[in-house]
Amino acid sequence: MKIPTRIIAPVLLASICAGLLMSFLWWQLTQSTLQLGGQQFADTELLGAPMPTISEIPFDSDDASLLFLRQGDIFALRGEWQEAQEQYEKSVKSGGGLPSLRKLAKAQLQRRDMKGVRSTLKQLKSAGARPEDVLLLEVIIKLRAGELVDASKVLESAEDSPQKHYGLALLSIIQGSHQRAIQELALTINGWDPVLRSYARTLNAAYDEFDLFPSGSDIHLITLVSRALAQVQECELALPLLIQVTSSKDDYRDAWVVQGYCELTTERPEQALASLEQAYSLDPQKPEIQYFLARSYADLHEYQNSITFFEYALTNGFVPQGEVRRLIARYALEIGNAGLALDQYEALTNDPNATFESYQGFVTAAAALGRAEAAMEKAELATELWPKNAKAFELLGTVALQLEKKEEAKAALEKALEMNPSLPGVKEKLLAL
Repeated sequence: MKIPTRIIAPVLLASICAGLLMSFLWWQLTQSTLQLGGQQFADTELLGAPMPTISEIPFDSDDASLLFLRQGDIFALRGEWQEAQEQYEKSVKSGGGLPSLRKLAKAQLQRRDMKGVRSTLKQLKSAGARPEDVLLLEVIIKLRAGELVDASKVLESAEDSPQKHYGLALLSIIQGSHQRAIQELALTINGWDPVLRSYARTLNAAYDEFDLFPSGSDIHLITLVSRALAQVQECELALPLLIQVTSSKDDYRDAWVVQGYCELTTERPEQALASLEQAYSLDPQKPEIQYFLARSYADLHEYQNSITFFEYALTNGFVPQGEVRRLIARYALEIGNAGLALDQYEALTNDPNATFESYQGFVTAAAALGRAEAAMEKAELATELWPKNAKAFELLGTVALQLEKKEEAKAALEKALEMNPSLPGVKEKLLAL
């Protein structure tokens, strides 16, 4: 049975606030014990601030631009850049100003939307962005376009700033001038921009790690640096370097994994699938490879294959299990398998760290299977667990409405509206009573 869009939509929307978000991707990427000829890559710390938990993400907000911005951040952390860009665009239109424009430019760069990022660059200038930030964005655009000479001229003539040194570091990495890159990264680390300091530390850690192996080869260094570029969201610069590695050593499993990951996050699902299949042929039991393969199949809308590989990853011990279960449930609904989705959501709601989205997903899947009473019980429990979340009461009111429990529906919906008067759709549901 094909699940109607009106049932699928809430579940897809709910997935934006998954508790662990993209952090586990980087964790798994760095935990995958990259190897070359017996040499092992040491783990690196996760870049940047801790990933937000569900309690840190506002469910309700009167500031539309902030809400769109936060939703975009969730999508971005999960590597879902198309959805992130859409949210950032809404944030810009809602008056989000420079913060929203900066995030929009980052999403456009990830998606290789060069026309869009150039337009955003103009808006940043008009909105009064710092000259240093404008400089770095202009340079990154040139680097991605292969205009290395122009990028070098712009950087060398610019005034001293962390942005200048970071741009020179990226240029040096591309040119293979690694000693110059190390020097520029050191200057960036000592600079005043906190984000670029974090990025520079991540890139510099790749060189520190390489120094642990006196007999390390060039492809070992290139792969380390490429992984670091992926961590600072510069996959587009990492991919040409990775292709050098995989072209010269086609049995380098972990280079294929990073290459596949970068192709996946830059919306090249066909190429990602090919790279990850190569990694899978070298190590068919590794759950991280199975997970990324599943993501690639999902991006190609091959949902049954995607579910199969997610289940392989789950069986082989991929963590966190909750993220895999959420995605299995999501794609199970896409192919009309509400029973499988319900099984996954039931497991998620039984977890001590269950999120509201897990309960919302269970209620949606149970309703699709005609198990309204089970949906009602879970919705009631959600209001007990999240008594300050207006959407929990909206969920309860919606289920009660479906069961024609009008008094309960009215009480729950009025409570939701009282907590958040701007919650969309609630007034219409009340009018339907």
